[in-house]
Amino acid sequence: MNKKLFIQIGNEWRSNLWLALELLVVSVVMWYIIDLLYCRLVTRLEPRGFDTEHCYLIGMGLLTDKSPDYTPYDDTHRECDDVREMMERLRRRPEVEAVSLSQNSYPYNGSNSTAQVDYDTLHAYRWTIRRIVTPDFVRVFRYRGTRGETPEQLAEMLRQGDILVSDNIFRKYDGLSATSLVGRDAFHLFGDTARTYRLGAALQNVRYHDYEEARVSYSLVFNMDLLGDQGYYADNELCVRVRAGQDRNFIENLKADSEKQFRIGNLYISEIASFADIRRSYQRSWDNELRNRLMGIGFLLLNVFLGLLGTFWFRTQQRRGEIALHKVAGASDAAVFGRLMSEGFFLLLAVTVPAVAADIVLAHFELNSWRNGTTLEWPRLAFCVAATFVLIAAMIGIGIGLPARRAMKVQPAEALHDE
Repeated sequence: MNKKLFIQIGNEWRSNLWLALELLVVSVVMWYIIDLLYCRLVTRLEPRGFDTEHCYLIGMGLLTDKSPDYTPYDDTHRECDDVREMMERLRRRPEVEAVSLSQNSYPYNGSNSTAQVDYDTLHAYRWTIRRIVTPDFVRVFRYRGTRGETPEQLAEMLRQGDILVSDNIFRKYDGLSATSLVGRDAFHLFGDTARTYRLGAALQNVRYHDYEEARVSYSLVFNMDLLGDQGYYADNELCVRVRAGQDRNFIENLKADSEKQFRIGNLYISEIASFADIRRSYQRSWDNELRNRLMGIGFLLLNVFLGLLGTFWFRTQQRRGEIALHKVAGASDAAVFGRLMSEGFFLLLAVTVPAVAADIVLAHFELNSWRNGTTLEWPRLAFCVAATFVLIAAMIGIGIGLPARRAMKVQPAEALHDE
């Protein structure tokens, strides 16, 4: 049976050659599309290193001297004291789990500051994000350590004066993990070589947003309280985490209580936003781009599917007479069906090798998508090639299977008469 199949494929080499070329082009194009989609979706689904569910950002405002209720600040009435009192009152609300204050630190904020982090001869990337926060910040956003440290344990480390860094902060040194440096107390920050800090824990990599890879997101978390009163101002970020199941109408309830309970000196609550809305707003352009890409890829795949389906459908329909001859010669429906399917899959297998070679060349010359700092990753290449093969095989199976089954239901004499 196999020998006859190869002989028939050889006898029809002209039509099979054109079909093989079509399969080759389709295979390379589909691999490129699947590779692009793979990179976007895998990056999107990477662990973020934080959790914003049930979290809210509370904006604080200050009365101006034009307000009749304004009280000038002095040594006995300070803005930092009002901010601390605001945080304490929020902590006392039964639905609130944790409260924090920070500078350019919360997720999806679009504003950041960088820090210089050095250890001995090791120098972190200069675009390491500096997160100056109160200790409960890691509880609000549920940061976790690489050795299983809980948010509560990380918060306690910050209170003790330790610093926290993302595990990848020294990645450029042959992939050195910060976990191996936990407990060392010779870290220098902000270019100050006179003072040293102890590394309390290495954090699971904290991504800047959902479309940036974790491997290139570098973080330093520093206790704001070590700076004294400098961070406790109304223009800093006040974030809260609400207990699960208790944030129903949280914004409305807090706004209703804000005038009576949260007017502290000149300080008041100016706005409240959920991090679900902040995330959606911040990532709107990336989300739209991904959606447009998916729509474009879907449309292209549909055209490839219909084109390939039509080619094999038409090819199988043209062979009704051949199917009838096989049945007259005593071949069963299963044997005829298997022969037709084998021919299609053999052609696909034959073009897969040159298609993979073309894929490798494209990746080598960096013409496909970047991920993990490269365009050629063998596991990724293998997955995308396998996915391409399966999709094209499914198209071939449908394109051959449906018309073949219909053709086999026709009586041989009728099919031969039509021929």
